[in-house]
Amino acid sequence: EVQLVESGGGLVQPGGSLRLSCAASGFTFSSLAMSWVRQAPGKGREWVSTISRGGVITTYADSVKGRFTISRDNAKNTLYLQMNSLKPEDTAVYYCAKPQPNSATVPLSYDYWGQGTQVTVSS
Repeated sequence: EVQLVESGGGLVQPGGSLRLSCAASGFTFSSLAMSWVRQAPGKGREWVSTISRGGVITTYADSVKGRFTISRDNAKNTLYLQMNSLKPEDTAVYYCAKPQPNSATVPLSYDYWGQGTQVTVSS
């Protein structure tokens, strides 16, 4: 069965960095584009980034472009999100998800979700 498990969240000061990981199992990870999505308290889910199945093509929301980097290691079935220059508005639960369509574009929908990892940016 499909399983996505996020990790790496925590408390960080503004301007700091974190690297999130998502361990995938139960599907052919290397054949699928993958996304990061976040949800702040009381708000809807916001798309952050998507990476193509081979890791060559990436797309980002304007709010994180230049600060976040999405990557993947298909040999380890793992997705990553390197977050630099963090801002308080980045505070949210971060999820990895399988997007539709299966390409590095702004997703239209998602097929699978993880349980999320909390990122808190505060001084």
